[in-house]
Parts: sequence; structure tokens; C-alpha cells
Amino acid sequence: MAAPEELVLRPIGVVHSPFLERQDAPRQAVESDTGGTIELYPESGIEHALEDLAGFSRIWVLFWFHHNQGWTPKVRPPRSVERRGVFATRAPYRPNPIGMSAVELVSVAGLVLTIKKLDMLEGTPVLDIKPYIPYTDAFPDASSGWLETAERPRDPGPSYEIEFAEPAEARLRFLEAEHGLELREAVERALALGPAPHPYRRIKKDGDGFVLAYREWRFPFASEGERIVVLSVRSGYRPSEILSGDDPKLHVHRAFVMRFGSA
Repeated sequence: MAAPEELVLRPIGVVHSPFLERQDAPRQAVESDTGGTIELYPESGIEHALEDLAGFSRIWVLFWFHHNQGWTPKVRPPRSVERRGVFATRAPYRPNPIGMSAVELVSVAGLVLTIKKLDMLEGTPVLDIKPYIPYTDAFPDASSGWLETAERPRDPGPSYEIEFAEPAEARLRFLEAEHGLELREAVERALALGPAPHPYRRIKKDGDGFVLAYREWRFPFASEGERIVVLSVRSGYRPSEILSGDDPKLHVHRAFVMRFGSA
């Protein structure tokens, strides 16, 4: 059967969020206490569409994964050791990159919705807003499919003990004290599910160990049992880029390499 003609979607607003990159955001809204806003675009009658919404404590937000390019039919989600069909996951790499989050609604003022439990990135296009209704939207006894037999079916909190060796500690202290760059919490969050190489969390094998990529930084680490030790911190740029590049971000990396070297 041939696919129907294309559908045209028009964003109704945009998310304002402290999360700038995918690695910064929690995987599910329920894991976040972070707040932000949804700003609707002004158009005829849109303010009337928001009437009566303030009485709901939660809302569904349908949005567009605007950082995605292309899709893949099978993905390996963070809690799986094998690849799964994308429709059996919440992965963003979908034929139509539509996401949905049940967030807390704090207030509605004009065309601005203040929300909590945020998991969307800054600039995320919003497609629709619907009220969350517990008796129709919550099914505690529903089957969770492959998650019921996964190694970690739920994420109650970090299950791996994360430690930082002194070389890593020294470099993190330097980046925080000299450049206001705080990376520790993001590294702990990325490693909380364990050391297995994973494209979504940007973990790869690195010789006899592993390396985590976060933004423009690399974090070699080793693991034993339920313990992960971050061994060091290094720049993700090549030495030639650090010395001759024009990107303003390179200022921090030049200072870092002058202090600690490029290894």
C-alpha cells in the first residue's frame, strides 16, 4: 500500500530550557526536577486555546526532536544490552521525530506556560499540548515488554559507584575554578547506567579501558564490578585545532592543554 501524501506540521511554540545538548537532558521527564517554559507563538485566537488548562497539574507536550537527522529502525536504548526495534523504545531516532513528555504545569501567564519535570532541549519546537488525565493516561498494570526482563528495567538512581582519580579531580577543579565549567555531575549521570559502550551515551572502547565523550571533552575511565573510576580528562579537539582554530570555545582548551598537556 502506498504511503499517503505528506502531512505538514506547524509548531505552535518553543521550549526554553537550561538543557542545551542531548547529553544534558534526562532520558525521561519523571527523572527531572528542572524547570523551564513553553512560549506559544502569537496568532489569532491562540490565547483562547489555553483557557481552563491551568486547572491541570500535568500536561502532555508533543514536540519535534529538532537535533535529529534521519532515523534507524533498530536502536540500543540505555537499559538494553541488545538492539531493539525503535517503535519498542522512546529513542528519538524515529521516522517522524516526534517526542512526548508528561510535565508538571506550574502556571499559565499569557502565552507562557511555566513547567517542571522538564526533559526537552532549548529551542525544541512544540507541536501540541494536551491535558494529562490520570484515569485515562495511567495504567499501572500494563506490560512493559522487553523492559520487564532487562538488566535494569527501571532507574531508581545511579547503581554504579562513580569515583574520580586525582588526575581527573585536578583537571575538573581547574575547569571549574578558572573557567566556570562544571562537568562532574554530567559525567556521573552519563556513567550511572554502567560502562558498556553505547552510542547514545557516547561511550567507546579506548585501549584496555573506555572513554566517555561529553561536549568537547573526553573522560577515560576503568570499571570493576559496580565501580567506575574516571581516570583523567582530556580535550576532544586535535592539537592542530587547539593551536590554530578560531572557535571561541578553543580558548578554554588552549589553557587546559598548556596546564595539563594533550594526553
